[in-house]
Formats: sequence, C-alpha cells, structure tokens
Amino acid sequence: MGIRNKNKTGELKVKSKTENLSEIRDFVSTYALQAGIPMTTVENIILAVDEACTNIIKHAYKLSAEGEIIIKIEYDDEKFMVTIIDYGKSFEPDRVPLPDLQKYYREHRVGGLGMYLMKSLMDDVTYTSIPGKYNQVLLLKNIRSG
Repeated sequence: MGIRNKNKTGELKVKSKTENLSEIRDFVSTYALQAGIPMTTVENIILAVDEACTNIIKHAYKLSAEGEIIIKIEYDDEKFMVTIIDYGKSFEPDRVPLPDLQKYYREHRVGGLGMYLMKSLMDDVTYTSIPGKYNQVLLLKNIRSG
C-alpha cells in the first residue's frame, strides 16, 4: 500500500500559461480523490477549476504568461473548497448575463460559459475582487450531506 498524503490543505503556484492547466488539474484531482469524492464529482470540480483558470489566463492576464495563479485547496468531511487567486484585471461577474443556451447552440458559439458552468457544477461560487490588488474565486462543493 502506497503512502498517501493526509494533508487536508494544499497550495500550488503556477504562471498563467495554458500549458500549466494539466498541472492544475492533477493537483486538484489528487486532493479531491484523497477527500473521498466520487470520480464523476471530481471531474466536475476539475472542469470548474479549469474554466476559472482559463478565464484568468485569457481575461485577467490577457494571455500574458507572466501572471501568477495560486490554487489553494482545503477540505474536511463536509466540504471541498478550491480558492483561486490572481493579480490580473478584475471583472464583474454580476454583469455577465445568464446565457440563452438554445441561441448559443444555434449560433455554434464557443466559450463564454465560464461563470454559468462553474455555478452549475459547484454548490457555491464566490468571486471577490480588490481592484489593483487581487481577484479571488472560491469554488465550494459539498461532499457529505448530513
């Protein structure tokens, strides 16, 4: 039997390059599986984190590979939290309208569903921005229901 890391917190810092998305996915996956989360839910969490990080790379850092993305994980028996921090340009999620999915599909559009997707995959999504300082996305998944 292999030695398993029993830490219930973890942190990863990467540069804002799409090449680092696989490292981020592996990092989140390791902790989510360690938390005992079923694989289908782990995949949803990874997809939400992937969306958040892709948005940061594209919009907050405008594809600059020099930005920093910090991913922090914290979990217990009831919830799994992923906090993603960047120091790029902030945005206002309340100004993002709910997508018309049928119209979206008819127009063969790609991208632009990040916030909608994150909110539908996770139990709670909180975006905090301190303009000129940092942005933070908190993704929460309930893993045990009492």
